[in-house]
Amino acid sequence: MAQPDTKKIFFENLSGAGKAIAVLTSGGDAQGMNAAVRAVVRMGLYVGAKVYFIHEGYQGMVDGGENIEEASWESVSSMLQVGGTVIGSARCKEFRNHEGRLKAAHNLVLQGITNLCVIGGDGSLTGANLFREEWSGLLTELVEQGLIEADAVQKYSALHIVGMVGSIDNDFCGTDMTIGTDSALHRIIEVVDAIMTTAQSHQRTFVLEVMGRHCGYLALVSALACGADWVLIPEMPPEDGWEDKMCKKLSATRSRGTRLNIIIVAEGAIDRHGTPITSGIVKDLVVKCLGFDTRVTILGHVQRGGTPSAFDRILASRMGVEAVLALLETTANTPACVVSLRGNQSVRLPLMECVQMTQEVQRAMDGKRFEEAVKLRGRSFENNLRTYKLLAHRKPESELPVSNFNVAVLNVGAPAAGMNAAVRSAVRVGISEGHKMFAVSDGFEGFYKGQIREVKWADVGGWTGQGGSLLGTKRTLPAKHVEKIAEQMRMNNINALLIVGGFEAFLSLLELITARGKYEEFCVPMVMVPATVSNNVPGSDLSIGADTALNAITTTCDRIKQSASGTKRRVFIIETMGGYCGYLASVGGLAAGADAAYIYEEPFDIKDLQANVEHLTEKMKTSIQRGLVLRNENCNENYTTDFIYQLYSEEGKGVFDSRKNVLGHMQQGGAPSPFDRNFGTKISAKAMQWVTKKLTETFRKGRVFANMEDSCCLLGMRRRALVFQPVVQLKDETDFVHRIPKEQWWLKLRPLMKILAKYKTSYDVSDSGQLEHVIRNRPKESDASVAM
Repeated sequence: MAQPDTKKIFFENLSGAGKAIAVLTSGGDAQGMNAAVRAVVRMGLYVGAKVYFIHEGYQGMVDGGENIEEASWESVSSMLQVGGTVIGSARCKEFRNHEGRLKAAHNLVLQGITNLCVIGGDGSLTGANLFREEWSGLLTELVEQGLIEADAVQKYSALHIVGMVGSIDNDFCGTDMTIGTDSALHRIIEVVDAIMTTAQSHQRTFVLEVMGRHCGYLALVSALACGADWVLIPEMPPEDGWEDKMCKKLSATRSRGTRLNIIIVAEGAIDRHGTPITSGIVKDLVVKCLGFDTRVTILGHVQRGGTPSAFDRILASRMGVEAVLALLETTANTPACVVSLRGNQSVRLPLMECVQMTQEVQRAMDGKRFEEAVKLRGRSFENNLRTYKLLAHRKPESELPVSNFNVAVLNVGAPAAGMNAAVRSAVRVGISEGHKMFAVSDGFEGFYKGQIREVKWADVGGWTGQGGSLLGTKRTLPAKHVEKIAEQMRMNNINALLIVGGFEAFLSLLELITARGKYEEFCVPMVMVPATVSNNVPGSDLSIGADTALNAITTTCDRIKQSASGTKRRVFIIETMGGYCGYLASVGGLAAGADAAYIYEEPFDIKDLQANVEHLTEKMKTSIQRGLVLRNENCNENYTTDFIYQLYSEEGKGVFDSRKNVLGHMQQGGAPSPFDRNFGTKISAKAMQWVTKKLTETFRKGRVFANMEDSCCLLGMRRRALVFQPVVQLKDETDFVHRIPKEQWWLKLRPLMKILAKYKTSYDVSDSGQLEHVIRNRPKESDASVAM
């Protein structure tokens, strides 16, 4: 484990006693806002502060009275899974005027509120910052008007502001993802997947219009996630003559046997001269030039609706807790900040720096400086655009480089949603780099049997949205068949391997490295992309497939809890997958609002079980009607799901009854989530670019020879970046007996789940966000680097 940090602070050292925190949602609603409100309320109450709801946004602050209501622990129960914002949101013209802000200040002082947590877009946050800057002057005016006592100016001398960005457009600079974006992508992809079936039946072209008046993030990422033929966004208008190019692309796609076309248009799409490009214009163009049967679907407010995704619930919960920590630590000289995540790490950024950069994007677009606008949007947006261009638009054969290298792609281990998106990406990037791409069926079992075939660009069309593994995957390791695999490598002249898989893929690479001493066929570049629902691969914080599994768990838990609605008090015991890795149980528990989650990494005994039962019994008597307990399948060989179910049933008699549910393989099934499609696509593209680089470096005297440690790597996400790590160096970080990494970042989220479930616990805040500045000029990065 890591050595103790002398700067480490524990949560009990931070007190909110005597402080009053108010939370409001402003501007457009976004799924996940309720999770943020819940986290602010519960964390605020946990530290001893008074917490208030401000209903109807700034309008409620100006109107005062019943709009400012003290919150209790129970008042935020059962809101985690609800879309929109239950405390209401409204756009307020009055707050834009000095008189309106004066009324708002008076209403806050009456309640003793000097800490504001604002959830909204850049307009709402800009208004909050102006309010903060005027605060002392507003109090002076209130004293002069006789509305407050003179000593109130000293007592409430500073107003502290922390913002969280709630916007489905993901249009706020400085953050990777805003609250609501992932859920909106879920709505879009659900529609696209449904439309694809009817489009194929009738050989139709569909033009989908998605939200994004000034930001094309939703259009771009949904196009990347569904493999759309064309996308139109405001930040990067198409070159003049785009109409002919688009029609040629659609026609070429049909000529290769595809029965449908998908075009995605952001509502704010324009051409290079600023003329709007509407979905209707695109439809008419396709009908006129190609005669294709074409339909338009405008998604509209569907994108704002529905339940929040697992990602948005976790993001909002973490940000809500981080906002309270920021308010506790703030001083009169601390600038107003926004809290967010970069990678999987919390960050705090000066609010106005972010707002100014967001406004710069619009100025760049207005000035037709589109390349600059894309760069200002941030690394994530830039990488999405590059990767889309790389995968969607096939270069003519005459323009492709000729490498004469053969690269094989295979899946190893259990299937995981998003594997097919990763394979598609690897194949198309490989072809673009001039390689011959080969697909291996059924992992290493298929490899030694010779189930290897060349795969072309069109062969992987439509793979992005498919669940499972279309190549076929097995858990078979190569050691037993290493001689036959070497023979197949030689017969097919395979110069590099790209493996998409879980822990078995990691073990396979270690075995192949060992075999290099005997078989030179394995002295080639080899890279692994982690894909497993268990998220147990060393060297990577996230794996392809884990987000889809989390969404399956979260959705199922929502339904299970709802099944007890209107009945007597009930506790559900849910068993999740993951082997010995407790990621799904812990993070799924945070997303679903679980009361406890039992995992192998955090040993527990009968006393802990008894304490959990007593804690839940007490909560059942006073407030909640339904309880949720998650158990990782291998957390303890004696305290089984049946045992825990029987214990809760017996000890809860007279207060609640219990039910159990084993989720099983439904966690591995289904269409991949937008996150997994996007992550799989980008990480695999980066892996293939690494393969190309290594092939060039290791090609000597007419052949590839790579036997150094750094020629066999795992590409994993570490905190904020994607990193290539030699698999040999990851051995020391791995618990091979239990097939888990020795250190796992998500264990720091467990106290968060406990706090939100009303347990007293220590919360290590050494990893909480520190105030950083928005980075404007960055070194140029590789085409498919990932900022999640």
